[in-house]
Amino acid sequence: MGHLDGRIALITGAGRGIGEAVARYFAAEGARVVVNDLGVDIDGTGADASVAETVAASIRADGGAAIANTDDVADWDGARRAVASAVDGFGDLHVVVNNAATERNLGLVDMTEADFDSVVGVSLKGTFAVSHWAARFWRERFEAGERVDRSLVNTASGSGLLNPLPTQTNYAAAKAGVAAMTLIHALELGRYGVRVNCSSPSMVRTRLTENVAGMPQPRAEGFDPTAPVTSAPLVAYLATAECGLTGQVLSMRGSTVLVNRNWSKGPHLSKGEELWTVDELAAALPDLSPDDPFQTLAAALDGALGSRLGEEGRAGVRRMVDAALDAAAAGRG
Repeated sequence: MGHLDGRIALITGAGRGIGEAVARYFAAEGARVVVNDLGVDIDGTGADASVAETVAASIRADGGAAIANTDDVADWDGARRAVASAVDGFGDLHVVVNNAATERNLGLVDMTEADFDSVVGVSLKGTFAVSHWAARFWRERFEAGERVDRSLVNTASGSGLLNPLPTQTNYAAAKAGVAAMTLIHALELGRYGVRVNCSSPSMVRTRLTENVAGMPQPRAEGFDPTAPVTSAPLVAYLATAECGLTGQVLSMRGSTVLVNRNWSKGPHLSKGEELWTVDELAAALPDLSPDDPFQTLAAALDGALGSRLGEEGRAGVRRMVDAALDAAAAGRG
């Protein structure tokens, strides 16, 4: 008996990387899976219908149940069709894993409107659109008298929650928005028996991250903490009918699971019912010891990649950021 026996799941962006690993893991645990993937390049261009079908066919060859879907989740009607494909193909829908994402990494001064809209359209609008149509179906079934556990599992990222990275205005903003939507939708959809949670993988080796400096190569033997499958057990647990969690944003790195608690309140100043002056704030705010974003980034990268940026100070981190921005702009041509 698998943990997902009888569950029907739609997984977006399931043709490669984390989505593929989750789709295969779900099928091995007994779920019937819709493998949604448009088959685009990393930047969202192009399309290849064989990407989704290859994964679905492989799952079927291994004895699982899977169908392919190539609808664009960033398209309103495409998101509706993706949800309908699960209902039409398997008769119901219990789980949605919103995983589809693209990247166009550029600095603010080089990023175009199209660069911003494309990435936000897939990660943020795509999550919203698929969730909307799934929720509409689930509300309909609930009002018809069904009392079945339903689960939405969104996908955020460390870039957006813990360490927003230079060149990722679009991606980080989208992923932070996904985390916020998770909390809102958990509150809104509870009335229909729907739980909403979010997985936030970090330092996972996919085609979006394989060229990141310091990303380890795959391990031939033993546990590989950067393999895409490391995200799958958490997503599977959140998808089980027995899971009671909702409204949680959980970071996953290797075998470490971390509970995120939104933006947390730090030290504060108050004048009671008096209005501050600019001079008073200029004198008082430095005493609160606000975080330096350069040092915060250095600490995050040192921990993830084993670098020693923290020892180089603010100037060293600025040089690294400037070099990354220049390289991204040069790559655009």
